[in-house]
Amino acid sequence: MTQTADPLLQDIIGPTPGQLLRKRIFGHQGLLIGGVVLALLVIVALFAPYIAPHDPYAQSLLARMEPPVFLGGTWEHPLGTDHLGRDYLSRLIYGARVSLMIGVVAALISGLIGTAMGVAAGYFGGRVDAVVTFLINVRLAMPVVLVALAVVAIFGGSLTVVILVLGLLLWDRFAVVMRSSTLQVRGREYVAAARAIGCSNTRIVMSEIMPNIVNNLIVVVTLEMAHAVLLEAALSFLGLGVQPPTPSWGLMVSEGKQMMLFEPWLVLIPGFVLFALVLAINLLGDGLRDVTAPENRN
Repeated sequence: MTQTADPLLQDIIGPTPGQLLRKRIFGHQGLLIGGVVLALLVIVALFAPYIAPHDPYAQSLLARMEPPVFLGGTWEHPLGTDHLGRDYLSRLIYGARVSLMIGVVAALISGLIGTAMGVAAGYFGGRVDAVVTFLINVRLAMPVVLVALAVVAIFGGSLTVVILVLGLLLWDRFAVVMRSSTLQVRGREYVAAARAIGCSNTRIVMSEIMPNIVNNLIVVVTLEMAHAVLLEAALSFLGLGVQPPTPSWGLMVSEGKQMMLFEPWLVLIPGFVLFALVLAINLLGDGLRDVTAPENRN
């Protein structure tokens, strides 16, 4: 009797929030593809010392410029070697650590700065909004690539400098989106009710506003993470980012550009992996935005 009643009761009550969430997640192809690809790259980066077949810094001039397996090479170096005889697969694997670290930390720094400014401007308005808007306009008037090139050229190219420069330059989109989202939410009934019962501004922001704008924040985080990865690759390509011999996908493209007409795989392999990482981050961000959208929570 109980086994018969349970399905009937389930039909009356409907699916639980957890069931709805699982259905949305597993029904979103972009989210699944982006999540799987990004998870694989994260695993490769974390376990690089155990996965890489060779030392990414070891040079062997006798084994330089060996082609990949699919172009007639050997399984000793599945993706070939570079102009110094370093194993290309090993450098590619260790390069994932650099790209992911820069993307995550730079997005975290810029997200903390931009989100705090945007939420404060949207919630308090008035002079706070005017000051934040002025700072956003000043930042938007500064070209990111040129400023990054100038700062890195002055202080030198290193992993720490690149992360700090990108983190301190990419906060404007966070501020703009969070300000706009907060302006839309602060006039809602639940915010007015929380204010009426005497909740503090901090409690209102953390309990009422942030949960309803977090989906927009997720999209911006993924966009800026991908943006930071591409900017690091561009700086490394120009010789002002991560310095050799540190494995970096942008640096690998830069080192292979001189042989691009004769050995195009030197550029295509790191370029393809860079493309896959950026695409996976964007797919994951779009999927998370769809899953966490307020209209999809009920």
